[in-house]
Amino acid sequence: MWNSEDFDLDAYLEFLHFEGDRAPTLETLRALQRAHVLTVRWDTIDGFLYQKVRLDLATLQDKLMRRGRGGYCYEHVTLFAAALERLGFRFTAVSGRVQLGADKPRPATHAMLLVEVDGARWLADVGFGASPLEPIALVDGAKSEAGPWPYLLRWQKITYGSSGWAVHQLRDRANPQEGWEIRQVFTENPQYPVDFAVGNHFVASNDRSPFVIRPFVQRMRTDRYDTLDALAWTTERAGAAATKETVKPHDVPELLDDVFGIRTDPDEADLLVRRLTALSEQD
Repeated sequence: MWNSEDFDLDAYLEFLHFEGDRAPTLETLRALQRAHVLTVRWDTIDGFLYQKVRLDLATLQDKLMRRGRGGYCYEHVTLFAAALERLGFRFTAVSGRVQLGADKPRPATHAMLLVEVDGARWLADVGFGASPLEPIALVDGAKSEAGPWPYLLRWQKITYGSSGWAVHQLRDRANPQEGWEIRQVFTENPQYPVDFAVGNHFVASNDRSPFVIRPFVQRMRTDRYDTLDALAWTTERAGAAATKETVKPHDVPELLDDVFGIRTDPDEADLLVRRLTALSEQD
């Protein structure tokens, strides 16, 4: 289903610096998710510049593994699903609604996987940018504490009285006493590549999509989390106040390379600077 016959598994594992066992076990899944989240870059640059994001494996492998660019959830999950399929894992794709504390339901445009291992199911959420560094057991009250910030999974009312799963994160990562908020909600309704193609088209091309309006870039590391929201660069570290800085459009290509590990070729960098300049003048 995920076209894994066209996927270069050896190149992907080499890109992740993964040298572990390839058996479809929980240990393998954990190691793969951690390596993927920390290695494969995350950005929405294609939506901002071109209003088009392709999900075929040839494009994704070239973009994310060879050219040093990033992608968002649909790209990450399509790549990860092809790897899991080649390795013999059983899984179901699902769509989530990114709430981030919102009261009204938002579009189901976040891609994730539910992976079956030894009779148990695990949420593999590799495409959020600030993703958990390990899969989370699909059990009410399960937590992930492998990374710098914890995540909590609950079964609860999610939209207009219906029940489903909710991923919670801390409201203020520097002040855990502030408590939890819902990051995204989802049900177990299976999704297929064609469903992701529809959601991807909206996110990448609709003029109401936040990823078309401005670029958003993230990088999760074990000790820090960086975001670039248009020209606003924020760095968070566990237990410390966030640092924020407004950058100039012409500084963005170098910042992407130095901080986020994202490379843009000269033509793309020039286009990005021009579009950011126009965006800042419009604001």
